[in-house]
Amino acid sequence: MVSDITSSEKIRNRAAWISAIASFLIFGMKVIAYKMTGSAAVLSDALESIVNVVAAIVALFVIRFASQPADHEHPYGHGKAEYFSAAFEGGMIFFAALMIIYESVKALIEQSPPQKLEIGILIVGGAALINLLLGLYLKKVGKHHHSEALQASGAHVLSDVLTTAGVIVGLILVLFTKLPWVDPAVAILVGLQLGWSGYQIVRESLGGLLDEISEKSLSDLSVALEKNRRPGIIDIHELRIIRSGRFHHVDAHIVVPEYWDVATVHSETQDFERKVVADYVFDGEIAFHVDPCKKSYCSECDMPDCPIRLHPFAGREPFTVKSLTEHKQTD
Repeated sequence: MVSDITSSEKIRNRAAWISAIASFLIFGMKVIAYKMTGSAAVLSDALESIVNVVAAIVALFVIRFASQPADHEHPYGHGKAEYFSAAFEGGMIFFAALMIIYESVKALIEQSPPQKLEIGILIVGGAALINLLLGLYLKKVGKHHHSEALQASGAHVLSDVLTTAGVIVGLILVLFTKLPWVDPAVAILVGLQLGWSGYQIVRESLGGLLDEISEKSLSDLSVALEKNRRPGIIDIHELRIIRSGRFHHVDAHIVVPEYWDVATVHSETQDFERKVVADYVFDGEIAFHVDPCKKSYCSECDMPDCPIRLHPFAGREPFTVKSLTEHKQTD
């Protein structure tokens, strides 16, 4: 397990380095294209690439910090730092969107026609291809190794590809129509799209920082709980997840037979937790608050040879997000 975690950390760090290096290269290509064309749309694309460079550098340090194990000062680990990285990146994107719209409105008023559009299209197209490959790579690594920072970077890079595609379409329209206002108009549309993208990234990151309910995480956990359910694990409710990057802390109430002694409860719930966490997509731990069945769960308890049973076993409902998170009276 330790070697797997170490290997995962190395892969995430390598992805962060690749992102930083590629972002520098792409930014340089777009600056060259802007210098040659003077296009407001290309300038908007280059301004977004500045965000990519800064975000890649921030992610590089944040991912290294977030991979540190839990310690005395940080008992739940350092994983939430990844949400700060994603929120920072979203804020930078939103700021870049404002700058793009400002510069584009100026260019729209001045209507200075861009130059050497054919060469600009080729350079920006090459940058878009590199960005596409980078974005797909970051999303894949981020999803497989549960890195919020890499997934946010991947989503941003892929949105940058769409932005660049819009810029290329705008340059082609200017090339064939000879209408100079098309160029800044396309740049304004790029700015608006980026502003929305930045807002979404910030919104999702704040949700992670504030421990907002993640339906996907709850659904994945319910599958792992149901898979490892066994006689004696009668019910689970009031389940909550604290997300800390790729490490999740889970609190839940678990109902067990009231005649079990402390040693049996400890052994059974600990073994159950170990198997559930092994099948869960994230690393984590589960803290169970134990509730005795008080004979009120007889009809849904499949415990064989129960000495206190009052009613025959009728059947049990599978664990679902709704059943796991709802409040239940056990008295």
